[in-house]
Amino acid sequence: MKTRQLRAIPSVEKLLQALAGTGLPRPVVVSIVRRELAALRKAGNVPDFDGVLAMLRAKLAAFRHSRIQPLINGTGIIVHTNLGRAPLGPVVGETLRSLAENYNNLEYDLGGGERGGRAGYLEHNLALLCGAEAATVVNNCAAALVLVLRHFAVPPRNEVVISRGELVQIGGGFRVPEILEASGAKLREIGTTNKTSLADYAKTIRRETALILKVHRSNFFMGGFVESPSTEELAALARKKRVPFVEDLGSGAMVATETLADIEHEPTPAEVLGRGVDLVTCSGDKLLGGPQAGIIAGRARLVAALKRDAFFRALRCDKLISSALQTTVDLYLNGVANETIPVVAMLRATNDELRERARRLIAALAEAPASVRIGEGKAQLGGGALPRSVIPSVTLDVQPQGLAVSELASRLRKGTPPVIGYVSGGALKLDLRTVFPRQDEELASALRARLAESR
Repeated sequence: MKTRQLRAIPSVEKLLQALAGTGLPRPVVVSIVRRELAALRKAGNVPDFDGVLAMLRAKLAAFRHSRIQPLINGTGIIVHTNLGRAPLGPVVGETLRSLAENYNNLEYDLGGGERGGRAGYLEHNLALLCGAEAATVVNNCAAALVLVLRHFAVPPRNEVVISRGELVQIGGGFRVPEILEASGAKLREIGTTNKTSLADYAKTIRRETALILKVHRSNFFMGGFVESPSTEELAALARKKRVPFVEDLGSGAMVATETLADIEHEPTPAEVLGRGVDLVTCSGDKLLGGPQAGIIAGRARLVAALKRDAFFRALRCDKLISSALQTTVDLYLNGVANETIPVVAMLRATNDELRERARRLIAALAEAPASVRIGEGKAQLGGGALPRSVIPSVTLDVQPQGLAVSELASRLRKGTPPVIGYVSGGALKLDLRTVFPRQDEELASALRARLAESR
């Protein structure tokens, strides 16, 4: 009986020589090559040398694509969680570059020449922007909520009163009930999914109650037979019962959103604090247009207590986040957010401006093997905010010749820079609202290169 002869595994060194120029560090390439060769040995099905090489190139390319890199967002989703949420403007970018390349006074008092406090400038200005007595920041909004709950919901007063209609799921599969339980708090769910009354809150509050929590429904909408008490009513009840009233806004809008585009109004921290909320939490990298951060604003004594908590140190922001956020806040306070913060500028862009850019792009693609025309888009804010608001937009609709639309989309994703769009109506649509004007030339070049490959 003849035994099957297995093809010999190519040597690692021979493969490494053939894989030169991958753009990855050599130790990374060695690691992936060895891992894949071990898998081939285990499977007992070894292709020829060229087959092994092709497989390794594909694995290395996929790994190289996974590293964080700039790309062109043609999806029309302004705050796209998968694409890094809010992009930072050039003013913030320049600040980051300067801070990153030098030492800084993160915890140093330049006046006294000794160790100083951390983020005092940022916290002062952030409180002004939020209309609060005081403010502080941690590394994201979920962390802000966990810190609040860990500090104030301590046995025997560890019950958090919350409406069942606000036990929502946020991005990445995280659910508010799970966040609350992870903090050690005990949930006291009241009302029903669609109706919760002030009486439901009043009869639930007792000696074990740590706080009332209201979660803004920023990523979904409830209509029809619904009821919930106003913020003012809940604030009055909280004062009467002497328990803190906390609201998680999530989206972090600092200006009236309806003045930026034809969209709904999103509550701001200043508004809800003015209605009697004691503490508000929100994100820095959504409607605010800054870096990832969790903002906590409200009564000075409550913010001060949170900052004294030992857990606060584990959640605090580093020098780069702090500097990016303080620059973003200053842009608002200086009244130049409309022109300098990309999220705000994208919302304010007119369709006439977008059509003019589309015409220039079509002219730049005149020789490309494709039909390129101006289309209509429906941009969205994204980031779990204003779920009902759709912004009329302008798209560049590309129908390639001799190439499937899905294949063009795939090639663009794998190019440099990657270009992300969406397929609709037999064309690849690129929404220009989320493409920076400075990227138009890069976009045209990427399209020409990928379309030329089909010839």
